[in-house]
Amino acid sequence: MANHLSQLKQHSIVVADTGDFSAMRKYQPRDATTNPSLLLKASTMIEYADLVTRTLAESKQEAGGNENPVAIALDRLAVDFGLEILKIVPNRVSTEVDARLSFDTTASVAKARSLIARYKAAGIGQERILIKLASTWEGVQAARQLRADGIHCNLTLLFSFAQAVACAEAGVQLISPFVGRILDWHKKNNPGKEYPGAEDPGVQSVQRIYAYYKQHGYRTEVMGASFRSAGEIMELAGCDLLTISPALLEELQRTEGVLLRKLDSAFVGTEPQAKISLDEKAFRWMHNEDAMATDKLAEGIRLFAADTVKLETFVAAKLG
Repeated sequence: MANHLSQLKQHSIVVADTGDFSAMRKYQPRDATTNPSLLLKASTMIEYADLVTRTLAESKQEAGGNENPVAIALDRLAVDFGLEILKIVPNRVSTEVDARLSFDTTASVAKARSLIARYKAAGIGQERILIKLASTWEGVQAARQLRADGIHCNLTLLFSFAQAVACAEAGVQLISPFVGRILDWHKKNNPGKEYPGAEDPGVQSVQRIYAYYKQHGYRTEVMGASFRSAGEIMELAGCDLLTISPALLEELQRTEGVLLRKLDSAFVGTEPQAKISLDEKAFRWMHNEDAMATDKLAEGIRLFAADTVKLETFVAAKLG
């Protein structure tokens, strides 16, 4: 009997949630996604020492004494890791904009364009890149502007239905609802309570968004992310994409048995949802009313920003 991973690939596009090239080769995902935390981890691994050394040397040369070599190195590291990933995965890689720009639309757009320019200089078309932005109001508006340039975005750190609606209205290419972090919040705030299977609030959040998008004809792709267990993944089999860590990819690959598709046209039609539209004020209020989402979005931005600072410190030390 086929393993769960091979069956899952028949229902959803599997994406590698890692910066580890060997894991990508082993599990053969279609896409891959990175973030500052994954880049920090990968940059300190001995397997990538030559890549990091080369990238930092080129960054220093590019700076030429007139620009900040650390800032250049962070961009080059993100793109150089992305270029290596694109030699392995057949479709797209997600490259993240600095989380410290999460509330600055203009700066986010400028950074995204500069990252795309680096990929283009290396011979990679923008159709193979997803620019990752935090799902703040400012991030959504940056994605709206970038879409006009043909630059596709992956809106990350998505926890609330308000964020999902705003992304769809902006024509965002893809969203990444954080299943596991939603569950983490509910467990922390409801000690002792269990959330088995379909009762998992993170799973339910993705199910609601998926159904809403399909019911109203939105083309924005839904990619479940931040999983805590294979069980969460199995509950979302059929979601457009699922980004999965190497540990859970391994578990799915080792597990045999029937894996059923849970999200399909029949699921979409079970509970019709009224279409809503959000301007900035309505978005901020609706998002604010979701305590879990406001907590986890703020925390996620802080954590990604902190790892970016750690990566800057690592790079500065290497540059001397």
